[in-house]
Amino acid sequence: MEASAAVSLAATLPLAGVGGYLFWRYYWFFRNPSRIIPPGESLVSPADGTVVYIREVDPQEPVISIKRGIAACVNDIVRRDLASRKILIGVFMSPFNVHYNRSPVAGEVEFIHHHPAAPENLAMGPMHLRTVLNHSPHYRNSLHIMQNERTVTKINSRYRQQDLSCYVVQIAGRSVNGIDSYVTVGQKVTKGEVYGMIRIGSQVDLVVTHREGMRICVKPGDKVRAGETVVII
Repeated sequence: MEASAAVSLAATLPLAGVGGYLFWRYYWFFRNPSRIIPPGESLVSPADGTVVYIREVDPQEPVISIKRGIAACVNDIVRRDLASRKILIGVFMSPFNVHYNRSPVAGEVEFIHHHPAAPENLAMGPMHLRTVLNHSPHYRNSLHIMQNERTVTKINSRYRQQDLSCYVVQIAGRSVNGIDSYVTVGQKVTKGEVYGMIRIGSQVDLVVTHREGMRICVKPGDKVRAGETVVII
């Protein structure tokens, strides 16, 4: 009986593992829970996940020392030559986070630019491990920040009666099957509206024009929810 039970268990475990993977990959991964969108002019997180860096910088100022001799600036992340001072917030999404991305502001889509990897997509393992262990800085050895494929969506908005440029950067990981965008140029979006998705592990960065009086409401290591967690007021 004991031998028979052992054989039965040995046969059942692989099936349970396959079933668990299929449930995660084709159902759980595509869940899109409703969110309570906070009112007012606050900016909300564009992704579920862990905040991995926050900076208030000039565009060409090195802001993330990834490893010795290699640093990234805002222009490296957005792949554009920006002119004014910016606030940068990076959110890492593990394979178990909700992967639908939401607009951090209400406004109009000015452009959607896709940039291929240069030269190839790197795995995001170092950042994933450091977020799980909560080891700072979370971005150490994470060369994907500069190198990987990305889609940059610019949304023009308003903040305290001033124009506000908002860039949302979807950065793909090595295992990603695609970056989806559900909006078009010229489209009006509401704060917290689903605008895209990245398939499996990935990262989303928020880059906004710095305005006097802005206050950042999160810190590295915080867990955030797309469309719901206020990141700037």
